Amino acid sequence: MRNLKTIITIILLTAAATAFADGGKLSYNDIRRYNYFFLEAVNQETAGNLSAAYDLLEHAKQINPNAAEVYYNLAGYYVTLRNDSLSKFNFQKAAELNPKNPTYIEKLGQFYANAKDYVNATKAYEKLYTLEHDNPDVITMLLELYGTQNNYDKMIEMLDRLEVVQGYSDRIALTKMQVYEQQGKKKEQEDVLKSMIAKYPNDPNYKVMYCNWLMHNGRPKEGGKILEQTLKDDPTNVSARLAMLDYYASQGKEDKLKSLTESLLMSKDIAQQTKASMLRQVIIDNEQHHGDSTAILNLIDKTLSQPQDNGDIYLLKAAYMSLHHMPDSLIDSVYVQALNVEPDNSRARVLLLQDLWEKKEYDKIIAISHPGQEYNPDDMAFYYFEGLAHYMKKDNDKALATFQKGVTQINKDSDPDIVADFYSIMGDILHEKGQDSLAFASYDKCLQWKPDNVGALNNYAYYLSERNRDLEKAEEMSRKTIDAQPDNATFLDTYAWILFKEGKYTDAKDYIDKAIKNDSTLSDVVLEHAGDIYSKNGDITKALELWKKAAQKGDGSALLQKKIKLMKYVKE
Repeated sequence: MRNLKTIITIILLTAAATAFADGGKLSYNDIRRYNYFFLEAVNQETAGNLSAAYDLLEHAKQINPNAAEVYYNLAGYYVTLRNDSLSKFNFQKAAELNPKNPTYIEKLGQFYANAKDYVNATKAYEKLYTLEHDNPDVITMLLELYGTQNNYDKMIEMLDRLEVVQGYSDRIALTKMQVYEQQGKKKEQEDVLKSMIAKYPNDPNYKVMYCNWLMHNGRPKEGGKILEQTLKDDPTNVSARLAMLDYYASQGKEDKLKSLTESLLMSKDIAQQTKASMLRQVIIDNEQHHGDSTAILNLIDKTLSQPQDNGDIYLLKAAYMSLHHMPDSLIDSVYVQALNVEPDNSRARVLLLQDLWEKKEYDKIIAISHPGQEYNPDDMAFYYFEGLAHYMKKDNDKALATFQKGVTQINKDSDPDIVADFYSIMGDILHEKGQDSLAFASYDKCLQWKPDNVGALNNYAYYLSERNRDLEKAEEMSRKTIDAQPDNATFLDTYAWILFKEGKYTDAKDYIDKAIKNDSTLSDVVLEHAGDIYSKNGDITKALELWKKAAQKGDGSALLQKKIKLMKYVKE
């Protein structure tokens, strides 16, 4: 609508005019005082000194309580303070005192509209319309307001007026079409379409639009005749050929539909996006009628025999193959084809990596992930897959380097799950390398992104307990893991071990018993922990049994052998 400079100019002029118009009521001195306070208020407001502006406006209002411009500016002040009630009062007062000022009425209408009070907003803009009958902004706003109230007749009235002011346009005509459709006025819709054809007789697209309307309104034969004539005049018209698909489908002409579909899919004039949409529709129709999937794949392959701009149709083929449970190796080959056409297609690359991960083909994952980092450097998924693959191959140095490279791409929009996993695994690797300070810092970053990452919580807590550091923090973190997964034997063992380290032997025994109960394949570490806990609870017989089992399963460390020999717990 109006810009700030225009509004300020109007206000200044109005201020002076109002003050002098009241000259019969105000003394010459009052007029001078009023002008000073009001104009200085505007200056202070422009400079951003709102409190000073407010005080000056209040002085001006005391001198001339009927000055509309004062209320208008006070309304703006209260808008800044988000005081809706006083904003509304002052906008209303300004418009009431000066009902012929379009700026005041417009601002009042905007206030109502922002407050979603569309009834009063409409009333305000209707007043404004009487003042600015040819203002397209006012007409457009009224059009929108009538739309909120489903007042279709008034919408048509505004569209007609807009057409007078701005001249004929497709946008206006199509909007009329939509309004008439809401009203169920088919004759009026048809009249609009015919007027568009008359306006642009040499543009076949309007005839096609009319044909589509006829076919969707129970008159397919009429539409078909026009389409046939349109194609006689212009056999290459893409819109008409696409519309003919709907016509053949509506008339059950399957052979012609199939032939035209194949022709369009093979055409260089049809956009690839359109071809993809056509194929999706063919797939939907085929699935609904339990058709031959082989025929669909052949049709897709025919389409793919033409040069491709991107990998979209390859991905469509892969999705269809997955739907019909075709071998993963064949589906993966389609992903590869998509990447050959569009190397930066991150979706195709991720889907391929996911399939390879299921098969644990870590070398292939590394080979495919690395180019993904080059083509999509801000996509952390490719650092994730490569880093995990190195990690699973026990190549911790390369895994760490990949993850460290990946975290440089972290931003506010990054997936918290992926970022947390990055830092969690980095923490595990750094711990294995004996760099506990860096490991703990990584775990802290992980938990900043995802406080409920149970893997990081468990490992962080356990490594702290092994160092006899921050046992209270370790217990708190470990507790979160068993709250999340109360039957997880690993988490139960960690919690029991931390309690043991804190001297809470009875509680430790309760949780180590749960760990033993929930895991039939206990590790030597868990068995030794259990032995230590039972020893501190005075059951040396059970402790010896557990220590011996630990020795049989593990490497039988010197410390463990010492416990067995001395038949008591021995601290490291």
